Amino acid sequence: MSMKRTNVYADPEDLAIIKKAAKRRGISEAEIIRQGIHLAAMANRVWDEPLFSRTFEGPGHTLSKGEVRDAVADAVRCETDSGTAA
Repeated sequence: MSMKRTNVYADPEDLAIIKKAAKRRGISEAEIIRQGIHLAAMANRVWDEPLFSRTFEGPGHTLSKGEVRDAVADAVRCETDSGTAA
């Protein structure tokens, strides 16, 4: 992977923590900083498609516990009747 050099200002206390962590983990300080940059980039990424872009047919309201139980029981019954259950 190609890398690009950049300069940033960092709090000295954060850099001291990174230095200790790098020594403890046996990796470079730069690797810890790269991991942090990647996490920050992913946390702020704007996705092309919304997480819930698909819609599903349903009753238009949140199902009750009994309705969910009945729906699952019906699905199990259908699988058992068709011989596809394990």
